[in-house]
Amino acid sequence: MSSEHVIVVEKLADFRWDEAGLKVITADQFVAEEPGARGQLRKVTNLCRTYGYLSMGYYCSLLAEARGDRVTPSVDTILSLQRKRMQPAALAQLNRLIGPLKAIPRSVNTLTLHVFFGAIEDPDLVALARKSFELFRCPLLEMTLERQEQSMCWQIGGMQALDLRDVDTSRDEVFVQALRQYTRRSWRPLIAMPSPRMDLAVLHDPTDPLPPSNLKTLKKLVDVGQDMGIAVELIEKKDFSRLTQFDALFIRETTAGTHHTFQFAKKAEAEGMPVIDDPGSILRCTNKAFLAELLRENAIATPMTHMASRRTIGDMHNRLNYPLVVKVPDGAFSRSVKKADSFEHLHDIAKDMLRESEIILLQEFMYTDFDWRIGVLSGQAVFAAKYFMCDGHWQILQHADNGKYTEGRVQAVPLDQVPPEVLDAAVNSARLVGNSFYGVDLKSTASGVYVIEINDNPNLDVGVEDAALGDALYVMLLSHFLKQVERRFHSSAAHPAAQGAPLLSLAAG
Repeated sequence: MSSEHVIVVEKLADFRWDEAGLKVITADQFVAEEPGARGQLRKVTNLCRTYGYLSMGYYCSLLAEARGDRVTPSVDTILSLQRKRMQPAALAQLNRLIGPLKAIPRSVNTLTLHVFFGAIEDPDLVALARKSFELFRCPLLEMTLERQEQSMCWQIGGMQALDLRDVDTSRDEVFVQALRQYTRRSWRPLIAMPSPRMDLAVLHDPTDPLPPSNLKTLKKLVDVGQDMGIAVELIEKKDFSRLTQFDALFIRETTAGTHHTFQFAKKAEAEGMPVIDDPGSILRCTNKAFLAELLRENAIATPMTHMASRRTIGDMHNRLNYPLVVKVPDGAFSRSVKKADSFEHLHDIAKDMLRESEIILLQEFMYTDFDWRIGVLSGQAVFAAKYFMCDGHWQILQHADNGKYTEGRVQAVPLDQVPPEVLDAAVNSARLVGNSFYGVDLKSTASGVYVIEINDNPNLDVGVEDAALGDALYVMLLSHFLKQVERRFHSSAAHPAAQGAPLLSLAAG
């Protein structure tokens, strides 16, 4: 199985650009395709002249969805543009991105913008163009801006799909660059290469000082993918509008429910794309209060944990043993984690933490020389490592006041050398969260094995967590994605309507 990108136009003459390396077909050809004729996943970009209801452009998107293709624009987008009704929240987002446009003469009160796949050449309008594509997913968009007489500010007056034939020849370069970026093709006359079995997007932040995977590791993922016939591309926050051009998403950024990583995960899930980590796993794992309750309710051994608020912490004085660990539930990488040696010390720590969160966690302190980290993928252990405490410190990561940090050493351990009770506890607890990729932290003591927490995007770096398995670990991850993509493809081929849930509401449109 491989994937391809198809451009659909009403007449081949409508697409006047060099189409080397890009498949361009007519709407008639697309509509007339026999059932089962395609043998691969497809991304379809519908560039028909009009998307009017029951027009050829409308039917191309409609049939693409029925066939399980990932099509732009979707039928939902087409209907929204036809109704000429924009959600107030979306409109407000766009209006906030329109600057004063000081270069526009006062005598001009209306501007017409042509946006190609979220791209425009005017630097003052780049953010507006990108967001318009993120929100409406219309490949070629004509946007009208109107100057408001009283405030002299600009606001959106209307939006509609742009006919491909109306792309001005003076803007050919802008259009071509935008399409190249969107389809991720160089269009150079190279020797024909086979289509990739899957296109995987890897979301990362090159400026993050503590990423789940460093750049060397991400490059390793790209190389292993290439050997497997899988195209792996590193993307960033700014690439949100391109997300649907991939088959699957692997998030390699520190996640949070209020973060763009969660929006990427939500978008991928809504599009039916396999994603690690999924929105549910992000919400569950990034809040330690949820995890503590989940583990307790399912009889998983954890350090004794109490939840405290401003109103209840004073009443806990006689119930606590010191030292104890104090945590803000949504902290990451040992941030917002402190050790209290007395009730007075706890009071001082809690005063600051309760400004961040209405609830904080008070957890029994267990010192061990190292924590176990077990990587669990789809309910199976895939790697193990010992995370040793920093010298002279009680944590594996020690943050300094100047923003710097030190890390304890990490030792990869073959799975067959890990105590069975550690593996069992890790796998059983991870399965409670979901079926994704997790890093379970545990402590093994004389009194038993205790789960500390479950991480939704565990660290994975070359020469560290992969030291025992090497490239085989990356093969397992990529194979997991590939199986899910193939399963989705075969499911949509057998039951195309399953991919067309939005079609159920078409009658109301």
